[in-house]
Amino acid sequence: MEPARITIFDTTLRDGEQSPGCSMNVPEKLRMAHQLDRLGVDVIEAGFPIASEGDFAAVQAIAAVIRRPIIAGLARACRPDIERAWQALQDASRPRIHVFLATSDIHLKYKLRISRQQCLEQARDAVRLAKSLCQDVEFSPEDATRTDLEFLLQIVQAVVEAGATTVNIPDTVGYSMPAEFGELIQTIRQRVPGIEKVTISAHCHNDLGLAVANSLSAVAAGARQVECTINGIGERAGNASLVEIVIAARVRPDRYVYKTEVVSEQLFPASQMLSEITGVPVQPNKAIIGRNAFAHEAGIHQDGMLKNPLTYEIMTPRSVGVPDSTLVLGKHSGRHALNLRCEQLGFQFERRELDEIYRKFVVLADKIKHVEDHHLMELIRETHGGRRIPPAPVADLPLAIAAAAGSGRDYPQKPLSFPLPAEFSPSGLPLNPMAEHHSEQEDYLWGV
Repeated sequence: MEPARITIFDTTLRDGEQSPGCSMNVPEKLRMAHQLDRLGVDVIEAGFPIASEGDFAAVQAIAAVIRRPIIAGLARACRPDIERAWQALQDASRPRIHVFLATSDIHLKYKLRISRQQCLEQARDAVRLAKSLCQDVEFSPEDATRTDLEFLLQIVQAVVEAGATTVNIPDTVGYSMPAEFGELIQTIRQRVPGIEKVTISAHCHNDLGLAVANSLSAVAAGARQVECTINGIGERAGNASLVEIVIAARVRPDRYVYKTEVVSEQLFPASQMLSEITGVPVQPNKAIIGRNAFAHEAGIHQDGMLKNPLTYEIMTPRSVGVPDSTLVLGKHSGRHALNLRCEQLGFQFERRELDEIYRKFVVLADKIKHVEDHHLMELIRETHGGRRIPPAPVADLPLAIAAAAGSGRDYPQKPLSFPLPAEFSPSGLPLNPMAEHHSEQEDYLWGV
C-alpha cells in the first residue's frame, strides 16, 4: 500500500505562543520560522494578525521571507480580522487565511450569544469573504467535539460550499477519546457532500493527555492534515506534539501507513531552539526529545545497551537529531557501565578491584543521586589508587558517549550535580552487601 501523504501544520507560533510564558517577539518568531522551514513542515501558522501590532508584524515578516511552506494567519469569522490577516499575508508565496468560529451550544450561548442559525450564516459569509481575498482558506469549527453532530455537519457542508479548501476539526478542550474522534472524522467523510474535494484536518489539545492519540486516530480515519506544535506547547496542557506524530509513523509503519516531509534530524534542534527562545525547558521524560529519552541508568538496561542498543531503544538518537545516548551513573547502574567509565577516565581494574569500587560506588550513588566524573575520580583515588591506561577513543566505544551524567550533552537542563560535603570521604563508605556476589544470576540482576 502506498503511504498516504500527511500535511504537517505547525502552530507553534500561534497556538503554541498562547501557552503561558511562551510569547515571542518578531525576531524570535522569525528565527523559529526559519527552523520550522528547515524542519520541513508544510504549513506555518505564523500568528493572529489582529491580536496586536507585534503579531501582525511577525506574520508579515515571515510571509515576506519564508517561501517554501504555506504561511497561515488566524482570523475570527468577521471582516476586520479577515482583512487584517490578508494584509499581513499578501506578500507570502503561499498564503492561507485560517478562519474560526465556535459552534458548540455552550460557546454559542455563553461566549458568542448567537443562535445556531446565526452561527451558520456567519461561518459561511466569513469563508466567502476570505475566499474573495485568498484562494487557500481553512475553516475551524471551534469546540467541534462538543458540538451537536447534526449541526456540525451542517456547518462543515456550508463552509465547503462557500469555498473552504481545508476543514479543520478541533478538539479544543481535549475532551474526545481516540475511538470517538476517529468516528467523528469518518462520519464527516461519509455524510458531508463535497468533502472529498477538501482536506480534513485535526487539531487536538492535550487536556486528558490524548492529543497525539486522537491525532493518529484522525489520520487512520482519513484526516490528511495534522495541526501540532514543537514540544507540544499550547493553551493549557498544550497541543499534539509534532515530533511524536511524525516519529510514530517512522517507527511503526506497519500500523501507520503515512508519510510526512519532515526532516527528522531537525526535530531535536527545533526543540532546543524553542526552549532557548521561550526559556521553558522540556520535561525530562518527554517522548523522543526529553533529556531522559535516550538516557539509561538501570544496570540491566545499561548492560543491554552496551551489547546492542536495539535492546532498549526503538529508534536511534541521531535519527531525531539527538547527539547520542547517555549512560547515567546512578544507584541503579551496573558494573559494565562503571567499568566503561573508569576506562574512559584512564583506569583499568581487575574484577575484584572493580567489585570493591562498585560496592562503594552504589552507596555513594544512593547519597548523591548522580555520580559525575570528579566524584568517581575521588572514589577511585581513595579506594584503590587505580592503574592508569591510555583513555579509550570515544569513537571506539560501544556507545559514542560518556557513561556519566556530566557528559556534556547539550540539553536546556543538564542532570544536576551534587557535590560531596567537605567532611565526606569515599573511603568512609560502608560496603554494599548486595554487591558482594558474582554469580551469573547476580550479574544479570545488577546489570553486570
